[in-house]
Amino acid sequence: MSRKKWTLAHIDKDTAAGIAETHSLDPFTALILTSRGITEYEDIEEFFDSDFAFCDSYLIRDMDKAVQRIQKAIDNFEKICVYGDYDADGVTSTALMYSYLRSAGADVTYYIPDRIAEGYGMNKNAVKKIAENGVKLIITVDNGISSAQEVDFAKTLGVDVVVTDHHKPSEILPDAVAVVDPHRDDDNLMFREWAGVGVAFKVVSALNGGDCMDILSRYADIIAVGTIADVVDLTDENRAIVRYGVAKINSDACFGIEALKQISGMGGKYVSSVGATYSLAPRINAAGRMASAETALKLLLSEDENTANELAKAVDECNRERHKTENEIIEAAIAQIEADENLKYAKVIVVCGEGWHHGVIGIVAARITEKYGRPAIVIAFDGDEGTGSARSIDGFSIYDAIKSCGDLLTHFGGHTMAAGLGLKRENINEFFKRINLYADSAEPAVPELLIDCKLNPAYINNDLLDSLSALEPYGAGNRQPIFGIYGVTLSEIKSVGDGKHLRLTFFKGGAPLTAMKFSTTANEFPYRAGDILDLAVRIEKNEYRGELKPSVQIKDIRFSGTDDGKLFGSMSLYEKFKRGESLSLKEAKFITPSREFLLAVYSFIKKQGTWNYDTEILLKRTGCPIHSFCTMQTAIDILCELELLKQEDGKIVLDGENKKAELSCSKILNTLNTFVGGDGNE
Repeated sequence: MSRKKWTLAHIDKDTAAGIAETHSLDPFTALILTSRGITEYEDIEEFFDSDFAFCDSYLIRDMDKAVQRIQKAIDNFEKICVYGDYDADGVTSTALMYSYLRSAGADVTYYIPDRIAEGYGMNKNAVKKIAENGVKLIITVDNGISSAQEVDFAKTLGVDVVVTDHHKPSEILPDAVAVVDPHRDDDNLMFREWAGVGVAFKVVSALNGGDCMDILSRYADIIAVGTIADVVDLTDENRAIVRYGVAKINSDACFGIEALKQISGMGGKYVSSVGATYSLAPRINAAGRMASAETALKLLLSEDENTANELAKAVDECNRERHKTENEIIEAAIAQIEADENLKYAKVIVVCGEGWHHGVIGIVAARITEKYGRPAIVIAFDGDEGTGSARSIDGFSIYDAIKSCGDLLTHFGGHTMAAGLGLKRENINEFFKRINLYADSAEPAVPELLIDCKLNPAYINNDLLDSLSALEPYGAGNRQPIFGIYGVTLSEIKSVGDGKHLRLTFFKGGAPLTAMKFSTTANEFPYRAGDILDLAVRIEKNEYRGELKPSVQIKDIRFSGTDDGKLFGSMSLYEKFKRGESLSLKEAKFITPSREFLLAVYSFIKKQGTWNYDTEILLKRTGCPIHSFCTMQTAIDILCELELLKQEDGKIVLDGENKKAELSCSKILNTLNTFVGGDGNE
C-alpha cells in the first residue's frame, strides 16, 4: 500500500508573526519557516541572503597543496587528466574541472569509468592507460577518497594524484599530493556538505585567485544541476549555488543545458530547482546508466547549438531506454514480491534477478519502497556475483541494517536512506534472514507525508505564489511545501491528457477548487462525487499564454477525518500476523473476523461484481471503522482461501457462483483460533 501517514507540522503562530514583522516577510512565508524550525534570527537572515558570502576555499585542508600542484602542471604544460564518475554529480564535476583547466591553458583530458565494466572510482587498468598517454597529474572529482591502492599504483608509474571528493574517508587517506575532502577528520569547517561538483567548485575558485563569483557567472548552471542531482541538503553554500544556477539556467545557460531544456519540453519555460530535478538531472544520469557517461559530458562541453542538440537527443534516448528497462525490472520485482508473502510482508524487502541492469536497480528499489512503504533492496546477479542497491524510509537506517550483515557481503557503503552492496549468491537467503532480524530489533517506522500547514482554498492565488517563491530553491533539506486542504467535497471528475490524468473539482464553503491528480486514470480513482475528502497538495506556477496562475497538484488524498494513527496501527498488526509472529489474545481477537463480518464482506463484493480499490476504500464503502483494516484484510484473505473470492490484477472478484464453504476449513481462521481458543466457526 503506497499510503503514507500524514503528519501535520506544529506551528507557533505567535512565533511566525514575530518572524514576519522582524524580517519584513510575508506572513505565509514566515509560517512555513516556523513549521520547519527555522526560527533563529541568523538562520533566517542567511536563508534569504541574496549576497551570500562563500567561505574561503583555502579553509579546506590541502587546498593549498592542490592549487600549487595543479598550477605547476598548467605552467609547465604537463598533461593533466580529470578522473570523474558516471553519475550526474560526477559528470558535472568533470565538465567543470575540465572546462576551467582548458580555459586556463592547461593540456587537459578526462576519463570517466564505465559503470558496468569498471564500476565506481579509480581502477588500476584505467590508471595504467592514463599513464601510457603521457599524463603526469590525475585530478579526481567526485571520487578518489577510497582509492589508496590506485593512488599508490599511479605513483609507481610517475603520475601524481590530487584527490577532490565529498564522500566520507576511511581511517587511512590516500597518499596523494593533496586530498581535498571536506569530510576529513582534520578539517574544521563550518559547512562541509557540498556535492562532488561543489568541492570541484571550491578548487577551481581557489585556482581562479579565490574569485568564486567569476566561476559562478561562467558555470553556475552546471554546478547547480550536479548539486541538485546528488540530493545534498540545499542549505548554506549549496542553497546559494543552486540559486545562482537556476538564474543562469533561465537566462544564460550553456549550449548543453539549453539543449536539455528543449529536449525535455522545458524550452521557453521557467525551470525551477524542482524542474531541474525531474527534467535535466535524470537525463544526464541516464547516459551513465544505460550507455556512456561521456555522451552527457560532451553535451555539457558543447560549444555550438547543433552539436548540443544532437547530443541531447542521444541522452534523451538513453533516458527513454532507462524508463523501459526500469519498468521491466519493476514488473518482475513486484511479481516476485506478490508471489511470496514472506517477502511481501517482510520488514525489509529483498528481491533479486539474474542480469538485471545495474544502472537502474537503485531507481527500482526506490519505487518498491514507495509502493510497499518499507525499506527495499534490489540485487542484480551476474552468475554468482550480486550487486545491490537499497532505499529506505525515514526512521530506519538502511546503512546500519546492511552493516549488521557486513560479514556476508563483499562490499557495502552508503548512508541512512540509500546504500549499495555486493554479495555472493550463496549468501542471499542468510542475508534476507539477518537483515530482517536486525529490523525486528529496530524502532518501528512508517512512511510519513509531512504537511507544512493547513490551507484554506480561498488563499490560493498569485500572492501565495509570491510567498512560496521566496522559499526557493527547493530540494533536499528544503523540500517543496505540502499543504493540507481539509474537508472538501468532490463534485466533478474529468479525464485529461488522453485519459492519463484527472482534473478534479471540489467545493468548500461554496467556493470551487480545481486540482490535478497526475498519472491516475478515471478507472483507478476510487473516490466519487459527494465524497468529503482531505487533500495533500503542492502549489505550482502555471503559465499559459502569458497568464500566470497557481496550479494545485494532489500528492495524496484520503477520506476527511481519517485517523492515520489507528489506520497504520491496524495495518501493522495485520503485517505482524502475516509474518507469522505471535499475537496476544487481544490482538488475535481484534484481527479475527466473525462469521457475520465475513458474510457482509462477501455480500458487498458480490453485489459490486468486482472490487478495484484498496482496503481503506473498502472500509469506507462498507461503513466499517478505519481501525478495522486488519480485520477486513484478514476477511478477504479467508474468503480467497475458501475460494469464494479471488484476487487478480489488483482486483477482487467472485471465484464462481453460489459456492459453499466451511469456515472450519480455513487455515487462517484455525491459526487465529490457536490464539483466541475458538473452534474456527465463531
